[in-house]
Amino acid sequence: MQFLVYILAYPLLWFISILPFRIFYWFSDCVYFLVYYIIGYRKKVVHANLALALPHLSDTQRKKIEKKFYQHMCDMFLEMIKTMSISHAEMDKRFQITNIDLILDYAKKGKSAILVASHYASYEWLLTINPKIGFHGVAVYKKLANPYFDKLIRKIRSKYDTELIETKKAIPLMAQNQRNGILSLYGLASDQSPKLDRIFHSSKFMGIEVPVHTGAEMLAKKYNLSVIFVKVEKVRRGYYEATFISLADNPKDFEDFKITEMYLKEVEKQIYEAPEYYLWTHKRWKHKNKKSSKV
Repeated sequence: MQFLVYILAYPLLWFISILPFRIFYWFSDCVYFLVYYIIGYRKKVVHANLALALPHLSDTQRKKIEKKFYQHMCDMFLEMIKTMSISHAEMDKRFQITNIDLILDYAKKGKSAILVASHYASYEWLLTINPKIGFHGVAVYKKLANPYFDKLIRKIRSKYDTELIETKKAIPLMAQNQRNGILSLYGLASDQSPKLDRIFHSSKFMGIEVPVHTGAEMLAKKYNLSVIFVKVEKVRRGYYEATFISLADNPKDFEDFKITEMYLKEVEKQIYEAPEYYLWTHKRWKHKNKKSSKV
């Protein structure tokens, strides 16, 4: 059944990917109408998240953000499909890096690093930066249940020579790359809710006490990896900019969880600047007020 679903869906996905951008975004508008007004995909979750995170705004203001978010979400996921056929030259126009020198300087130092990002703006197109950065790019991701779609997603996301690795295989790969002297940049999105058995630290995120992912900081300290935050901004429809921000050159010099706190502050700044580009459909605050289970 999984294979049948895949072979039926693939031709449609390919057709969407080759649409001219003008028609492509018209199609995205149609998908938005279906997802928001007809299906109502996770509207209760989004409404609750916005009320929790942005209580200073009125219901009318949050409603505007909600609609803009759904429009952006449809664009973003269709843009991932667009990656199947988009040319490298076109991608270079649509996803630009504002300070490439910063990341190149890290590569010249010969020290591997962790790139922490959030589910904001175009985190999917962020994988296209690999040919420009001077590192072996590795993206940590969660495997899909359907093996055929998982293979397709891996193919799409690795088009720009980024190696995709499942979360459970990340640590062995880091150890292996360190032993073999492979200069690597490991990309992690760490702004979602951790599993209850993986809670090491709680912090305020958007003013709410929640468990937070600390894996990036722990790995950085274990393997002496510099930590860099990448801020992705949506310039206009279909165009994005990425800016690198250094968080920690020598992570072992920082007290425990300090780097995690610095990262969360950067994510918060992004959200307050333009909240419509954050992924509000995730249940980010479902474990709010939970205490750390481990030290």
